Amino acid sequence: MEFSEIKSVVEEKAPEGKVAKVDVEGPKVILYTNDIVYFVENNQKVRELATTLKKRIIVRASPECLMETEKSKGVIEEVIPKEANISDIEFDPFFAEVRIEAEKLGLVIGKHGSTLDEIIRKTGWTPKLLRKPPIQSDMVRAVRKTLSDSSEDRQKILKAVGRKIYRKPDAECDWIRVTFLGGASQVGRSAVLLQTPESNVLLDCGIDVAGQDQDRYPDFRAAQLAISDLDAVVISHAHLDHCGFLPYLYKYGYEGPVYCTEPTRDLMALLQLDAVEIGSKEDKELPFTSKEVKTMLKHTVTLDYEEVADITPDIHLTLYNAGHILGSSICHLHLGEGLHNLVYTGDIKFGDTRLLEAATFEFPRAETLIIESTYGGRYDQQPPRQDAERLLYEIIQNTVQKKGKLLIPVFSVGRSQEVMMVLESFYGRNEINVPVYLDGMIWEATAIHTSYPEYLKKNVKHRVFNGFNPFLVDAFKKVEHKERLDIINSGEPCIVLSTSGMMTGGPVLEYFKHLAEDANNSLAFVGYQAEGSLGRRLQNGLSQVTVDDDGRTKMLNVRMNVQTIDGFSGHADRKQLLGYAKKIHPKPKRALIVHGEPNKSENLSHTFRDMFRLDSTVPRNLDSIRLV
Repeated sequence: MEFSEIKSVVEEKAPEGKVAKVDVEGPKVILYTNDIVYFVENNQKVRELATTLKKRIIVRASPECLMETEKSKGVIEEVIPKEANISDIEFDPFFAEVRIEAEKLGLVIGKHGSTLDEIIRKTGWTPKLLRKPPIQSDMVRAVRKTLSDSSEDRQKILKAVGRKIYRKPDAECDWIRVTFLGGASQVGRSAVLLQTPESNVLLDCGIDVAGQDQDRYPDFRAAQLAISDLDAVVISHAHLDHCGFLPYLYKYGYEGPVYCTEPTRDLMALLQLDAVEIGSKEDKELPFTSKEVKTMLKHTVTLDYEEVADITPDIHLTLYNAGHILGSSICHLHLGEGLHNLVYTGDIKFGDTRLLEAATFEFPRAETLIIESTYGGRYDQQPPRQDAERLLYEIIQNTVQKKGKLLIPVFSVGRSQEVMMVLESFYGRNEINVPVYLDGMIWEATAIHTSYPEYLKKNVKHRVFNGFNPFLVDAFKKVEHKERLDIINSGEPCIVLSTSGMMTGGPVLEYFKHLAEDANNSLAFVGYQAEGSLGRRLQNGLSQVTVDDDGRTKMLNVRMNVQTIDGFSGHADRKQLLGYAKKIHPKPKRALIVHGEPNKSENLSHTFRDMFRLDSTVPRNLDSIRLV
């Protein structure tokens, strides 16, 4: 639908004289009114318009109708109960919003939204609610400040994006193709270019954290497309192999939007900035800086799960829970006027975890499925979760009895919090009583988890809301850089969770250097180790490792007990992948198997063909496949 058509429908269907102006910001339609009270009291009128347009509609008071900010602040403080514990009130005149940060958002909302309605009636400002994190997050604070400070720029960006979305198409959508710029027949640097005659959309834009030189990044040569010609980027989740190369686009000409969930936005900024810092320290400099990360944030459009959004004239996007990490999404794309529907899983988990609900498998339509295959090999079956937890407990007990230290390399997002939840349960049952040190970005990532409890599993969300935060166990201790040697040299047993998860860099290497040669210590892998990473080589029995020791090369003899605990992965194993293919509804006709080592992807593809009669193939990087 073109912008001119949207305006015509609003003029025809809206109550007479109640809409002063129509605009668009990204996929949203904005209605300005001189009578905001009318729309508060007749909100069904907005729902009717939204149903007619099939767009999300935001109603705002016209600027001249907004109460002066100081007076409005007094009204808000009077209306909201003190028990809500408001920590900040900030006004944004560009979006006619008042951002209210509070500890208890339920009290800010009021019964059936009554408190919010009263604020709008009395002040004209539209409340935007922000949860005060139970654990203070520097990144959440920094992201919120960046967005606040750039409101004027962001509104200009969103208006430009909206005009592009609701432009008059130059061509009918009569073909669709995907080109794999990375992440096909490999784990890492996921990037899929989706094209129609009218649109160019990139699904993920990652790096290969264990790769070398140019093989670390998506190969844009295959796109035969200027970066500035991209219409949109969709990020499935915040791990660097799916979002780590995104800031590069803004360095080289991209000015368009990024679509993802709100927690993904915060987490990917955290991990990208950390990667920039580590890269500069370890001579693995990334081809972008923190400046481009900040630019990316200004262009990010966040969507809730199951919120339908137009992202180009012929593509509608809906995000669904992927069960992999906080805010991770399966991307459903409706292409053309009902021509084709694509489901891109990103990374999924279709099994029981302590942290998240299992991946969604119900969609409106699905003709093509692009699915990961990290653990898609014939023998890639994870043990039952309780067995994995019991093995972790046994490793802890054995290490503690020897007065050793247990080092667990983890990704700061996902596995860290999952392992913390398990350790919290051990402490709750008085099964262990040693300190757990959290090094790297783990504490900050955990703080972001507590900022978005609505994305967590129901029982975890309930605990956070009711003041029983599982991440605030006394045994969990955040590590400052200067404290590492004290932890290493202390004679007391302990558990250390440290990044990076594949031991490709980060503080885990400092612990490893000092702990590896003592047979009383243990190393436990709880996540995927990519081919070529130090973690994979240690898994395979590497007994001698060359490391850098203050500028000198040092040979380590690995005597510590090295264990792999299967069952904690955030990826679906083979059984879960087959279960997902069996349950997905409606059944797709085609499956493209990606994000796996070649033999695992091929094996899963054969099984999909045999078991489900799917037209299943394994693309390679640089392959283009026409879907219609």
